[in-house]
Parts: sequence; C-alpha cells; structure tokens
Amino acid sequence: MLSLITILAWAGALAARVTALNPIVVHEQEFSDSVTNDRFVIIGIDYQPGGQGAYGTGSGDPLSNGTTCLRDAALMQQLGVNTIRCYNVDPSLDHNECVSIFDSVGIYMLIDVNAPVPGLSIDRSNPSSSYTTSYLQHIFTVVEAFKSYPNTLGFFAGNEIINDVATGQANPPYIRAVQRDLKNYIAAHAPRTIPVGYSAADVRSVLQDTWAYLQCNDGNGSNDTSRSDFFGLNSYSWCGNQSSFTISGYNVLVETFSNTTIPVFLSEYGCNDPTPRAFDEVIALYGSQMTTLSGGLVYQYTQDTADYGLVQTYSNGTAQILGDYDTLMSQYKKIDVSLLASSNSTATSLQPPQCNANLISNDGFSTDFNIPSPPSGVDQLIKSGVPNAPTGSIVSVTRTSVQAAVYATNGGRVSGLAIQAVSTANSPGQTQSGLSTGAASSATASSSAGTSGTSGSGSGSASSTGAAASAKASSGAYKVGAGFAGAAVAIGAGALAL
Repeated sequence: MLSLITILAWAGALAARVTALNPIVVHEQEFSDSVTNDRFVIIGIDYQPGGQGAYGTGSGDPLSNGTTCLRDAALMQQLGVNTIRCYNVDPSLDHNECVSIFDSVGIYMLIDVNAPVPGLSIDRSNPSSSYTTSYLQHIFTVVEAFKSYPNTLGFFAGNEIINDVATGQANPPYIRAVQRDLKNYIAAHAPRTIPVGYSAADVRSVLQDTWAYLQCNDGNGSNDTSRSDFFGLNSYSWCGNQSSFTISGYNVLVETFSNTTIPVFLSEYGCNDPTPRAFDEVIALYGSQMTTLSGGLVYQYTQDTADYGLVQTYSNGTAQILGDYDTLMSQYKKIDVSLLASSNSTATSLQPPQCNANLISNDGFSTDFNIPSPPSGVDQLIKSGVPNAPTGSIVSVTRTSVQAAVYATNGGRVSGLAIQAVSTANSPGQTQSGLSTGAASSATASSSAGTSGTSGSGSGSASSTGAAASAKASSGAYKVGAGFAGAAVAIGAGALAL
C-alpha cells in the first residue's frame, strides 16, 4: 500500500508536469503576461509542415502528430522561439499532446481560423458571398478546439485578404464583422478573453489605411468587439546584409505605427533574396528603435520549394538543420531580452481614435464603418455554442527525448536532443545546453525518404516571393557544447515521466 508521502510526491510530480504557461493579454499597444504583467514580445516562427495543400488530406495538421511536435519543439526551444503561427488547423483532430509539448517548452501559439478550401475563408473577390453561417460555424469550431489551452496567444481572423486598393473597398467591413463574431463567441464560451486580430500584406499603398480601419473604435465606449486586438504584418522589405533600418523602410513602419493602440508585429518576415539569409533585421526588430512593435515571426520553420525553411524534414521523421537555422540562432543570441520585458514608456493611457472617414488617406479604400450583421442563425449559434464541439486540455508530457534522427549543418547527427520543461516563455539562450554533433555521416537524412510536404501561408494569402534560399551548411555551426555526446539533456524534476 502506498504511503501518504509517496502519494503526495506522485501527485506533486503530476501537477508539475501539467503546470501551464500564463495566458497572454493585450494592454494597449503591448502584449503582457497576465500574471506577472511583464511585457511579452514575440520571438517566433511560422509553422505549417505539410503546407496548406495538406489540409483535408488525412495527413493531419501541424499540431496533431506528437512525435513530430516533440522533435520540432526541441529544436525551437534550442533556437529561442517563444511563439509559433499555424495557418491551417483541423479542429476535429486531437491537439492535446502537441499543444502540451509546446506549452511545456514555453512556446505560445497564434492560430489562423480559416482553411484553404472554398467556403471556409473570406473570398476577397466577393466577401459577402463567403460570409455565411457555415463559414462562421467552422471558425467557431476552431475556437472551441483551442480556447482551453493557456498558450493560445490569439486567433487570426484573416490573412492578406486586402492586398491592393481594389480589395480595400468591399473587404474591410467583413474583416471587422468576422472579428466581432469571433470575439462574441469567445466571450460566450471560452474560459478567458483570447485576442483576435488580422495579418496584413505589406502593400504600402493600403497598409496604413488597413491598420487605421481595423484599430479604430466604432462604438460608444471601449467595448467595440469588431476592432482588432492586434495587427500582424507580413513584411519582406529587409533583404540581405546590405539593407538597413532606413533602406528596408523599417523606419517608415515605426513612424506609421508610432501611435498604435493595439500590438503590432511582423507576422511573417525573412526575405531570402539574396541568399543565404543574414537575418540582420533581427537586431533592428528587437532593438531600441522598434520598441513600438511587438516582435515578429520568421517565415518559416519547414523547408519547401520556395526555400524559406530553417529545417528540412522528411517523411520518415528525420530532419536536417539548414544554414539559416544556425544564422538565425546567432542573431537571436544578440537580443537584449531584458529590454524586451520592459514596458514601452509611451504605451500608457492610449485610446483608439473614433472611426471616421478622416482616418483613411486613399480614395479607393473603404470608409464604410457599417459592419454587416451576422447571417441568419449565427446569433443563436453564438448563444448555444457549436454542437458536439471538440475540447482540448493540457496533458502530461511523458516523452522528452527526441528519438528521430536530426542532423546538423555539418552532416553529423545531433545527440542529446530533448525538450526541457520550463514555467515561463522561452527565450534565446534560456535552455541551450548539452547538445553536440558527431562527425559528418553518410547516414544523414536523405531526400530519398521523401519530404514531409510543403509549407504555405494561409487561406487568402498571397504567396511569398524571393529567390531560392541557400541550404549551404556552415561546418560545425550547430555544435552547442562538448562532452555530452549521446547524453540526454537534463530535464527538471517535474518533467519526469510517471
């Protein structure tokens, strides 16, 4: 018979394993930890292994394969990532293991609610026809699937729906309508407030108008559920090590968003023309000149035909670290993490402007702030909830060591790759320890195993551009330390499998 002390020790270990990250909240132009109130700045990666073409094929989504998530979470934890963005998720799948793995390593999630098939996203060419009850039920189901995870940072209501002046006419009211409906559903059925926002294309002719339209207050008082809680920008304007804060136009972005009343961040960045990428923009993005912005997400984790990947993955579960991973890690190490945690002194008592036509500068952009009413049946759906909705919860993470072969840029197999349980957001340098590589091996991951698929931006998104990226290895660049070959990275006591 178990003694009381044994039972209490067992219960304590279990509790330690399922201890979750603190939810992130929006406070004016910043994200912050809901418990510590420290500022939260996104150090992230866009994560969509398999690409949008994998949706609905039965091959799963980015957060449905625990073995894959364990491998990738371990590599992201070493890199210093604290946020991932997933463009296409299937709410009918079980995400508990993957989400719990990412939670355990200090990584939050931004989830796009749309899907890359007709009827499950807003059609930028005819938004009114695609704003339907069945569409809204789908995105509400995504909310149901992810609402209970504490590391769900927020939901993207749309991605690059507006990509020129013409699409800036009919679409803006529908983007606000979708945001309103999502936020009303969250308020009715989620255990906490979860931010909802939009990811914009970096088309300068409509960028400022898109942000101004979405962040303004369209009601009496502060409870306007149709306005964005945050604003993401897919920007590839900093290209190569000959660029700069001014050449890239980052200075213009800072000026544009200087008086923002919601968090603004780069939801995609990482130009790959020229190659290899230098990621010099990292120092600027997380430096003192850009404290108005809340960080960004590098496009993208998984290699595909567009050559934006940091890691090449294969269908047999193996992975090859690419040169861009090593370069990004070296740039992340230069970030002053203490600077990021400090609140922006200008972000105090900020009130959004009242919506009116004077906020819009382009004659072709919408000045119509009459937001469409929900389609028939949606009000009842919000009240009653999605029937038979999926539910998710943080579970105990019992696997910590990565069994799949992972190869460094020098061709040697990485040893000692494992996740390390943490209780706060991950950051560069926080958990780098104990990994080493052997000599270059002929048994490195081979393309003959077949790639795991391609990666792509979400529904309604313009495809990213850029010349082919280099996968050129820098010899030994992933060698983190010596003397630990073949040994697992130490895991905290609370992370032990029971």
